[in-house]
Amino acid sequence: MAQLKAFLSYFYHWEKTCPDEVYLRQPFGDEWEEYTWAETGRMARRMAAGLRSLGLPGGAHIGIVSKNCREWIIADLAIMMAGYVSVPFFPTLRSDQIREVLALGDVQALFVGKLEGWEEMKEGVAGHIPIIAFPHYPGNSRVTEGEQWNEFLSRFDPMEESPEPGLDSLFTIIFTSGTTGTPKGVMLTYRKPAELIKMEKEEGLLKLRSGENSLISYLPLNHIAERALTEVLSIVYRAEVSFVESLDTFAQNLRDIQPTLFFAVPRIWTKFQLGILERMPQSRLNLLLSLPFFPSLIRKKIRSALGLNRARMLITAAAPMPDSMKAWYRRLGMNIQEIYGLTETCGGFTMTREGEDTTGTVGRALKGAEMKTDPETGEVLARGPWFMDGYYKNPEKTAEVFRNGWFHTGDSGRIDERGFLRLTGRVSEAFKTAKGKFVVPAPIEWEFAGNPDIEQICITGLGLAQPIALVVLSELGRAKERSAIEQSLRETLESVNEKLANYEKVATMVITRELWSVENGLLTPTLKVKRNELSSRYGLHFEGWQLAEEVVVWE
Repeated sequence: MAQLKAFLSYFYHWEKTCPDEVYLRQPFGDEWEEYTWAETGRMARRMAAGLRSLGLPGGAHIGIVSKNCREWIIADLAIMMAGYVSVPFFPTLRSDQIREVLALGDVQALFVGKLEGWEEMKEGVAGHIPIIAFPHYPGNSRVTEGEQWNEFLSRFDPMEESPEPGLDSLFTIIFTSGTTGTPKGVMLTYRKPAELIKMEKEEGLLKLRSGENSLISYLPLNHIAERALTEVLSIVYRAEVSFVESLDTFAQNLRDIQPTLFFAVPRIWTKFQLGILERMPQSRLNLLLSLPFFPSLIRKKIRSALGLNRARMLITAAAPMPDSMKAWYRRLGMNIQEIYGLTETCGGFTMTREGEDTTGTVGRALKGAEMKTDPETGEVLARGPWFMDGYYKNPEKTAEVFRNGWFHTGDSGRIDERGFLRLTGRVSEAFKTAKGKFVVPAPIEWEFAGNPDIEQICITGLGLAQPIALVVLSELGRAKERSAIEQSLRETLESVNEKLANYEKVATMVITRELWSVENGLLTPTLKVKRNELSSRYGLHFEGWQLAEEVVVWE
């Protein structure tokens, strides 16, 4: 049975036993700068000594706001070594948002790194908070405030001791990205990732082999999924971590890295699919996959072009992935496994396992976790040894979500006789039509996933006679003639509506002019649709759109 210990102790082990092995890789154009375990350790130890020189009390909260880069992980290691608590933030926050979370998290010092919007964001950072700025990355904001990384490091000798955090001491506070309301700070002690590591070592679900792992880090490291699957796993399993330079270089960086485990949210898998179909239409792909000898060649070529040739494990999480998309990838020899969980559950508590028929489900509970559904509301309830300790300074909200020892996820679902969980949407997202019927949007949206002309969709219609669909076209769709798009959407709509109850049938599909993004506030940083924002932005037009003669309307 795997032993419970803080994952920082694994880092101490690798910096001593594998000092010259590469740990962190940072791209600059075609060049990669590499730090070994020993070099990473020396920098983290210098930074830990520097943090201690600030005179902060033990357990002080240190913020990190940056896109992913090597200094992010080094800063986090330093915070742990120095006996402080890391409070990381999304790098896309506006000044009013960072002002709020710095105050909610009682942040006493702040690492500021690779950012594009520091000039505006810094208006929300109080002048009394000490700042340590990461080295400047070309194409990003230049941070001149506070201490500069290299100068600060040069003033301190590396901390010599290797303090082991207690399992019940606070490791981090992660603020939920949330689609509505005040952010909540999820408290995780070192025990929580330790319990997850113990479970993973016993189940061996992620096909990790110590010293034979290559990971790519590009999704926000302050998000629990990337934190657990990249930072924690890399330290436990001695994995090499390579970062992405920018969104523009992502595809090339991925091909260069060829990770052995690859994790992406459904939106990324959709982007990959659309990229493949741009080069090879579905009809041609179907033909090639039906010919003798061709399928294995085509599959290998596609995997290689994506950068997934070495991947032993492909994972999706953060939002449900439609079965049609999983099936599409399976035809290409790529079995994408799904993890379901929340920040409050320290990542996941269910997973689809290889070799099991998990169609329509997000798998069954991980070893040590339990789940059930509320008999009245259908809400998914769960518990496990790695679930959060509560929300920081918010006992009322903690009591709301933990009742009788069970965590209330806010998702609705059903558990089948095999113990597999089928999600049916968010409890709070159901809306009532003018006919008095409740519509759950997510399952309807998943039905549209097979149309490659659609990149994003949101089913809405509170108070309308019938729901409507807001649609963002994919690049593939935007390249087509208007009449071809309208025909494509009409055919998909007809097919979907055949499967729905009368009150659920979608009356109109509205193609919005604006793409939905994190920058314009219509997506969360984890690329989930902000339904309330969409309703607020487009709500005045809903009734007129629904009454339009055409079933496909252009904004």
